[in-house]
Amino acid sequence: MTDAWIPLLGGLVLLVAGGELLVRGAVQAAERLGISPLVVGLTLVGFGTSMPELVTSVQAGLNGSPGIAYGNVVGSNIANILLIAGVSALICPIIVARSALRRDAAVMLTVAGGFMALAWAVPLGRMAGLALVTLLIGYITFVIRQERGSAGGGALNDKTLALAQADPGLARPHAPKRLVLPLLIALAGLALVVLGGSFLVNGAVALARGFGVSETVIGLTIVAVGTSMPELVTSVIAALKRQGDVAFGNVVGSNIYNLLGIGGATALIAPSRVPGEIVSFDAPLMVAVSLLLVLFAATGLRIGRREGVVLLGGYVAYLWLLWP
Repeated sequence: MTDAWIPLLGGLVLLVAGGELLVRGAVQAAERLGISPLVVGLTLVGFGTSMPELVTSVQAGLNGSPGIAYGNVVGSNIANILLIAGVSALICPIIVARSALRRDAAVMLTVAGGFMALAWAVPLGRMAGLALVTLLIGYITFVIRQERGSAGGGALNDKTLALAQADPGLARPHAPKRLVLPLLIALAGLALVVLGGSFLVNGAVALARGFGVSETVIGLTIVAVGTSMPELVTSVIAALKRQGDVAFGNVVGSNIYNLLGIGGATALIAPSRVPGEIVSFDAPLMVAVSLLLVLFAATGLRIGRREGVVLLGGYVAYLWLLWP
């Protein structure tokens, strides 16, 4: 059993460290090229903080482990809502912007329902993957155009704000310098993420066999929480700094990225059918908890500590139901 835990934990460390370096290098390179901070937030930072989930799901799909691949996508979304939003609300009540509720939360619900229906109806092949990735690109383009004249970029850009709370160095402008160092940092981060994803998948498969549970359960729990660490850390730090308004956008933005970007890229690179247990239970649960989050947010435009207790309790119950 130790042989399984060592690569799994080592993979998680490499994923978190690599994701940090990748985002830092990419943001600094973009700033030195004069790219808009909004565009940087919606693209480089958004994809960078989701890179652990992306690499892990794609590698699991290529290794013939769709349970880990899609368990990671769906499980990360469930963890984002019940665990990350729950913990954040307990630390500091989450303030919800009306614009984020109208546009981004509605998109999250639509995407969650669409992904569930798609997974139920057909195997996720390359055409489905291409459609999901195209929808994400279209949505990002729409948000950039809509928000260029305003101060914020909605839920997706709140991933940037959450990261800046955790690492203020990323929010500071840099003097014009050569691009070599930021690019090297980003490439080093990417290499660590790829290596960490490989270790994590191999360790997760071995752990599933050692515990006698399905790869899907491991993907929905240990792998999903592990690859969601960047979102968990940034949301908790933002909550500790009393920036509760960032947490909602961070969760919603991450969920949109997970389903369209990571689910789409996984289907595009490693087509497979979503495991039946995810289609019949976890995907509908993902839609249900997404609706619950939106209902909590719509009542008074805030998610208080009582709602946080409900969300966190729901995640404990979910883990209890999954593990034999």
